[in-house]
Amino acid sequence: MKASNLLLKTLRDIPSDAENISHRLLLRAGYVQQVAAGIFSLLPIGNRSISKIRKIVREEMNLSGCAEVNMPVIQPKELWEESGRAETFFPPLANFKDRRERTLVIAPTHEETATSMIRSFVSSYRDLPITIYQIQTKFRDETRPRGGLLRVREFEMKDAYSFDVDEKGLDKSFEIMVKTYKKIFARCGLDVVIVDADSGGIGGKESKEFVLIADSGDDTILISPDESYAANLEKAEFIKNDYSEKKILDKELFETKHINTIEKLSNFCKLPKNKIAKSVIYNSDGEIIIATIRADYDVNETKLRNILGSKDLKKASTQEAINAGFIPGYASPIDKRNIKSVIDNSIELGSNYIAGANKEHFHLKNVNYPRDFKSEIVGDIAEAKEGFQSPNNSGELISKKGIEVGHVFKLGYTYSEVMGADFTDKNGDNKSILMGCYGIGIGRLLAAAIEANHDDNGINLPPSISPFTVNLIGINLDEEKVKNKCNKIYDLLLRNGIDVLFDDRDLLPGVKFKDSDLVGFPVRIIISKKNFEKNDIEIKSRNDSNSNYVSETKLVDYINNIINI
Repeated sequence: MKASNLLLKTLRDIPSDAENISHRLLLRAGYVQQVAAGIFSLLPIGNRSISKIRKIVREEMNLSGCAEVNMPVIQPKELWEESGRAETFFPPLANFKDRRERTLVIAPTHEETATSMIRSFVSSYRDLPITIYQIQTKFRDETRPRGGLLRVREFEMKDAYSFDVDEKGLDKSFEIMVKTYKKIFARCGLDVVIVDADSGGIGGKESKEFVLIADSGDDTILISPDESYAANLEKAEFIKNDYSEKKILDKELFETKHINTIEKLSNFCKLPKNKIAKSVIYNSDGEIIIATIRADYDVNETKLRNILGSKDLKKASTQEAINAGFIPGYASPIDKRNIKSVIDNSIELGSNYIAGANKEHFHLKNVNYPRDFKSEIVGDIAEAKEGFQSPNNSGELISKKGIEVGHVFKLGYTYSEVMGADFTDKNGDNKSILMGCYGIGIGRLLAAAIEANHDDNGINLPPSISPFTVNLIGINLDEEKVKNKCNKIYDLLLRNGIDVLFDDRDLLPGVKFKDSDLVGFPVRIIISKKNFEKNDIEIKSRNDSNSNYVSETKLVDYINNIINI
């Protein structure tokens, strides 16, 4: 490709609305153009990198035994009503009515469509297992798109769906995808960490994220020092300390005038927070609930939502709490007024707590579980934090920021049961298909690669996903000898299958060099009158500060050695 035929326009100034390094560089280097908030066009340079990423993904998915399909972006809302996600998916589904007044959905993901496809063609255990995948456009109406390609509204995703007869088969399909993802990310130059994750709106019993550690990331992960344990903040667990006392004391009411926060209560009683039972009032799908946790920990609202099975969870307003019979600042797990209760299992690791009395200006001392209060739901609803003990006892957790570049889920029967995706087993019994789903954001992967591969001069992508492998720069192209030499080298590289951009633009050499570093070409070749004096080709790797000189006969081998290191 010649630069004069390419829509290549770089920017010298940093765009004011760009929030992180990949966003700034994608705009400055001419990879993307923003059309609207969270919606981008890929310019020729960016499209070439994305095409290379797609190629890597396809190659590895095909090698893993997956079959490529293509499912529609526009889907009937009835499919989503079948799964039960029509009104609960977040962000809310973007939809419109066609001329027949039928409601159509712009797909944010394709679990429903994939399930519908498989139930139409699978009838027997002999038809399974099978894994299908696609690279397709999605739309999610994010409330705050940001970070360039890291969090957008319209995006391209590789999504795959596995279908198996039993848990053993699902585990095997899941592990195949994990191995495949490792290969994909390695080929794209990303060193990722695999972490336990919350399944979120996709659903299912187990999921793992592939995370690139980066300060600009939206995700917080907690990881043990030896990396034997890693989890997203929403999912992370930890070992809770036991502060139980042998002697259980009698419950006693005492006055705490204007003491209506945990901090004030701890100071007033001259007791550590692990001796206080903290109660928080929530609104879960319109129902008021009370969550009680030891006060040295905080409620993880994702865990609480999951343990309740709620779709919409938020802290109750002061008025909602009062209407439910609670006194804000003095709410008690004992007098819960027939309100549903959730207790964190840290409460079991303590005794003789201070707790609210549900009476203004009063608390109770020596409150004990289960003597004084009980709950139908006891489990882990505590938020893990840096410094807490790793659940596998491998040291204190370390907090890091990261970018999610892939997510794999064991869906189980989440969609197949409600949508009637069944098969007949060897005994003639009808059973639901076990499903898994597996996603990679293609544009996000490019942005993450830039976050991981850049310097002060610009983008420094690995050859596998850079727009062009070689940038051929001609200096003084108005001189016939230089122009002819450039064309000769250009043809030589093309004949040998080397991806080359010939910068034949009528610009100053310094501008071309800056563009070459900014866009991020792994190899730069410079043709000038100086080459003829040396009778060699000037060549420079993006990672080297100095140029080398190579004979024309050895040029192709030299380039291949650079890009294959």
